[in-house]
Amino acid sequence: MIVVTGGSRTQRKFAKSIAEFCVAKLMPKMLNLDIEIVIKSFGKDSNYGYCCPNDFGECPREFEIEVNKAMRLRRLLETIAHEMVHVKQFAKGELYESTRLGKHRWQGQWIDNDPEYWDRPWEIEAHGRECGLFVRWAESQGLGHKKWTKDQ
Repeated sequence: MIVVTGGSRTQRKFAKSIAEFCVAKLMPKMLNLDIEIVIKSFGKDSNYGYCCPNDFGECPREFEIEVNKAMRLRRLLETIAHEMVHVKQFAKGELYESTRLGKHRWQGQWIDNDPEYWDRPWEIEAHGRECGLFVRWAESQGLGHKKWTKDQ
C-alpha cells in the first residue's frame, strides 16, 4: 500500500502514480510493501529526499520516504523514483544498514569505510535509474517526457 501525505493535490497525485509505477517495474512480485511518502518542507536542509525502512530487518517491508516539497514537479518525481530504488534495494536485501555498527552491507559485502556519497554503489544505482524511471512513467501516462522540462 502506498500512502502520500503533505504537498499539493497535484504533487500527491503524481507522487502516488510514479511510486506505483516504480513498484511495478522494480519489485513486481512484492505485494506486501507499505510505503508512506511525506511531501514536506525541509527548511534549511538542501537534500531532495530520504528513504528510511520502518522495520530494520534484513528485508524490510515498511518504508517512509520524505521528499522536499520546494522542488519543481519533475525533480520531485525523479526524487521519488530515486528513493523507490532504495526501497527496492532494502526490500530485496541488496542494501542493509546497521545503525548499531554504523555500516552498510551492499550485495552481501560490508562496506568498511563509508565512501563519499557519489561513490556509494547504492547511490550510483539510484541516480542511474531515476531519470529512466521518470521518463518511462511519463510515457506510460501519455504525458510525454518532452513536456516535462527541467523548468517544470
